Amino acid sequence: METYVILRRRGWRTAEDLQEAATRSTHEAERLGDEVRWIRSYVLDEPDGTVGTVCIYQASSPEAIREHAGKADLPVDEIVHVADTVLVRPDPTPTRA
Repeated sequence: METYVILRRRGWRTAEDLQEAATRSTHEAERLGDEVRWIRSYVLDEPDGTVGTVCIYQASSPEAIREHAGKADLPVDEIVHVADTVLVRPDPTPTRA
């Protein structure tokens, strides 16, 4: 398993649409077994009022991520392989706007 960052810009109109996508994503990841693991996502407030994400996944390949995204009806703008992790401090406690 390798670690990847998936960029999904302007993927959803609302936070509710994103929540529905998260449910589909979880379901499809369970069906794929060890091929894809969703680690975390950072939700983006896009300038046009839509919602995007930066997602951290572990997967067997970028193709497995694209397969998962296709089955879960998720956009994929870019997949970037993570070469290393530098942890300065843990993620902050999530806040709501």
